Amino acid sequence: MKPARFGVNQTYVRALVAAGCAPVLIPLIDDQARLRAIYERLDGIVFPGGADVAPQEYGEEPMDNLNIVEPERDRTELTLARWAFDDDLPTLGICRGQQLLNVALGGTLFQDLRHQGATTVEHSDADGRARTALIHRVRLDPDSRLAQLIDETSIEVNSLHHQAVKSAAAKLRVTGKSDDGIIEAMESPERRFWIAVQWHPEEIDDLIWVRRLFQGFAEAAQPSG
Repeated sequence: MKPARFGVNQTYVRALVAAGCAPVLIPLIDDQARLRAIYERLDGIVFPGGADVAPQEYGEEPMDNLNIVEPERDRTELTLARWAFDDDLPTLGICRGQQLLNVALGGTLFQDLRHQGATTVEHSDADGRARTALIHRVRLDPDSRLAQLIDETSIEVNSLHHQAVKSAAAKLRVTGKSDDGIIEAMESPERRFWIAVQWHPEEIDDLIWVRRLFQGFAEAAQPSG
């Protein structure tokens, strides 16, 4: 058996490096003082995809079709997300990251889109699709920070999730939906850069509009002075 390890898909690192960032991977640690010491050195933070957020974090009991949950990751990332919101730290949420940011601020999730009847469209990769495959359209609010940043209001995206936002947190604004009504983009109008997307832009960062998203995050996180 291999020893336990922390890790993240290399595509996140490559996309951020290409945008001019110097990524630092944050380990899952329960010591709040040490976690805060890491956090205080960050200019911005990205919450990536991964395991399901535990339903208990948004006041529900687990139901069928729930995948793996990682309580230690939930604790660490929810803490970081709330700190980032309070401090107006530039933040980008991707897939699970969007769901986590919504839960951190009081929103809820569909535990499984198909099981709960939220859509008949297969948003997950259960069909064996490539991670780069552009599966469906997302329409963006033209007035949103995201649409203005990437200079697009209708985009084709990849889709690798079986959960999604159900009720949006009061402090977040829904800025994009797929044609079947699933929430695909959110942001905070009260923060400098607090944007979340349900797809995986790091897997399709050869597209110009995707590069604009990562570059926008990098610029927002640029230290002043």
